[in-house]
This record gives sequence, structure tokens and C-alpha cells, in this order.
Amino acid sequence: MFLSPAYTYPDQVVTFLRQQGYAVLSPSGVAEWSGCALADLLQLGASWDQLPPDEYLKDGGRYRKRRHSCFVQHGERLTQSPHRAHWQPLEYNALHGGMQRWFEPMDTATVQAPAWKCLLRALATTASALRGPQPWYLEAHQFRIDTEGGIGRPTPEGAHRDGVDLVAVFLVARESIKGGETRVFQSDGPAGQRFTLTEPWSLLLLDDARVVHETTPIQPVGAEGHRDTLVLTARAGGFQGD
Repeated sequence: MFLSPAYTYPDQVVTFLRQQGYAVLSPSGVAEWSGCALADLLQLGASWDQLPPDEYLKDGGRYRKRRHSCFVQHGERLTQSPHRAHWQPLEYNALHGGMQRWFEPMDTATVQAPAWKCLLRALATTASALRGPQPWYLEAHQFRIDTEGGIGRPTPEGAHRDGVDLVAVFLVARESIKGGETRVFQSDGPAGQRFTLTEPWSLLLLDDARVVHETTPIQPVGAEGHRDTLVLTARAGGFQGD
């Protein structure tokens, strides 16, 4: 039995981020928030079938596939940055921090899709409403966590922050699995919430300075079980590692 999230109306996203540090949008809410038709968002999902393996997992697992690209949104102008490593300090990722991880970039068709540009613009607009207008340094991570080995870990590092200003976690697909519960906790207190994202293109937005988050492991309930997500982060001032 899943605990369903309490969805936020798109026009209340910034209010909820300020009040509790997170907000959850339904797929229709994401369409309204991003200004993009849900059908166009769903079409992006095909590229998750082409993700290469993550070669950096320190727990020895082979359950994660991913791609990674970076962008800068400055007002209405979106530019893709030259391909770069993903880097986090150990203070934010005790398992994989302190190392340069070079993942394959996202495919051209995906980053040129109008729906993709809508998502990045919406994230930057929300970040500016929260922190003030400025250029936003955006990292995009496509993840597939599979259950071929019996168990998959969406967040092998455990409950964590990402070291950015705003985090967006979109559920893209959920196939033949159990588990995968999302948990959000205050970074400086005991309060927290738990729920499971089940609808494609539902969204969890996080004020990274105020909350930590994790997702519990997944297990198969049928053949080819997997969980696909898109994680977008917005950071002021530059990319981590610059």
C-alpha cells in the first residue's frame, strides 16, 4: 500500500517551498507549472531506454544507468554548457563526493525538444522567485534504477542534500517494482514526510538548504522492474566544482 503525496497547486509552489521546504506537483500540475503539454513530457520518456551504466557506484552495484548534462538559464536565454564532470563535496555526498564523475551526456534530440526547454525555464523561474532573479546553473540527471540484481537503490548515499539551491525530482516511469518511497526531512530537526510518487511526471521540488531527502530501495514484482527519474538542480553563482 502506497502513501500518496499531498499535491500542491502550481500557483502555491513558492509559498510551500518557503513554508515547509518542499512541494509536490501532480502530472497536470507539472504541465501547468512548466507551460508544457503533458503529452509532450511523456514523449521525453523514450530516451530513458538508452541510458548507459553508471560506472562509479562504490557499493559494487550495477543497478543504475544515467546521463548528465549542464545548462545555464539567464532570463529567457538558455545555453547548454560544454560537457563537464559531475562533482559534489563529501559534505553532501559521503559515498560519491570528492570525485569527478564523467557520465555520458544527454542525447541531442532530448535537449532540443521544446518540452525540455520548458522544464528548465520553469525551474529557473521558481528558483528566481525563491532566491531572486539571477543566472541559474542547472544540472540534469537522467536515472534508471533497475532490479536485475534483485534490488536497486535510488539513493545509495542515504538521506542527503545536493549542495544547490533548488532540486526537482520528476518520476518518469515506474514499472513492476515495490518500494521506492520518498522521504523528506527537515535538515535541522526531526520533522519529516514520507510518500510514494507513482504517476509519470509527478514532481517533488526541494529547497535544498532546508531539507534532506532520500528514496528507499526498490525490488521487483515482475520482469524488468525499474524506476526512471529526472533530477534537475539549480544553483546560483556557478556549478559545483568550479
